[in-house]
Amino acid sequence: MRILHTADWHLGRTLEGRSRLAEQEAFIDELIEIVEKEQIDAILMAGDVFDSVNPPAAAEQLFYESLARLSDKGRRPVAVISGNHDHPDRISAARTLLSDYHIFLFGRPEASVCRIDVPSCGETMMLAPLAYPSESRLAELLSSDHREAVLRDRYDDRIRALLETMAASFTEKTVNIVMSHLYVAGGRTSDSERPIEVGGAYTVAATSLPKAAQYVALGHLHRPQDVKRAETAARYSGSPLAYSFSEAGHAKSVTVVDVHPGGAASVTEIPLAAGKPLVRWKATEGLAQVYRWCEEGKDQSCWVDLELHVTEPLTMEEIYRLRKLHPGFVYIRPVFPQRVEEEAEVSREALSLEEMFCRFYKRQTGGQTPDEELVRLFLELAAEEEQEGGEE
Repeated sequence: MRILHTADWHLGRTLEGRSRLAEQEAFIDELIEIVEKEQIDAILMAGDVFDSVNPPAAAEQLFYESLARLSDKGRRPVAVISGNHDHPDRISAARTLLSDYHIFLFGRPEASVCRIDVPSCGETMMLAPLAYPSESRLAELLSSDHREAVLRDRYDDRIRALLETMAASFTEKTVNIVMSHLYVAGGRTSDSERPIEVGGAYTVAATSLPKAAQYVALGHLHRPQDVKRAETAARYSGSPLAYSFSEAGHAKSVTVVDVHPGGAASVTEIPLAAGKPLVRWKATEGLAQVYRWCEEGKDQSCWVDLELHVTEPLTMEEIYRLRKLHPGFVYIRPVFPQRVEEEAEVSREALSLEEMFCRFYKRQTGGQTPDEELVRLFLELAAEEEQEGGEE
């Protein structure tokens, strides 16, 4: 069986008000090409279909059109779970209508397994589809003790138990897959993932993923990556587009999994070309350098975060000219030499904790100085924290 694993489409998401819909449409076109070229038997979409619980109509239309194209009139099964950005009931609303076309939608986390016959390869998949399992969506109070460590342990215990219950339905004659939208401890994050946990409470240990599964398809982290320390093959496919400048330079991909009943999964990463790259420019030579880059056609098809070193504030005319020269400028951030020198000087100083707090307070309040009582309270709290850390 040949499975394509994807996740985190975030349909409807913008970049500082700039629509990404055309890029998302291009990704779907590329995805269809990959599915056909790689002769994919089934598709798993591991959550965050949309970027919000109330997506724009154009995003919903793109989603349903995508399902229709991917399923090829029911010849290719497609399974989708909700992520933390999705409204669970919106995801599963059309499940009865679409099930006749081998499209399976799972909105809320339930301990049930879906048996999916895959006609193109003559094999059967036992899919454990655990949609984003927050405490509220599980409709359970996991602990009345609100300490982070306790909540984390209770959450991990609950998710492990759910997955073990589901994995009990796996057989030697089927392809056994787990799909979920989780944060597994140790994964590498980016700024475009909005947290799914309070502190670190909604975190699952890699060893809690059931080793009875031949593959665990995960969503939430936007950087494609394998899950280390898991006792079975487990992977985040990553997002198809870069959604923040912290992802500048990241390669995007989908994952193809070859697996047969009773065998080990073989994982292949298929790179994606759709979507505008996000890049950072650092113009230390001022406006003339930016004008030269624009004339040279540098990164014309990219979204750009521009750090511009200047001695005087930019005028509205200069900002307008920059945006006209390169419509991809998302941020234009002027940097003044005096500020750079001050920050470099501060980094060279050996500051006391009290001095660091005072400087931080001034930056946050626009130049105000903290009173003695506030400084004293801060130092006392810092001392208590250091003492508690030393006792552990």
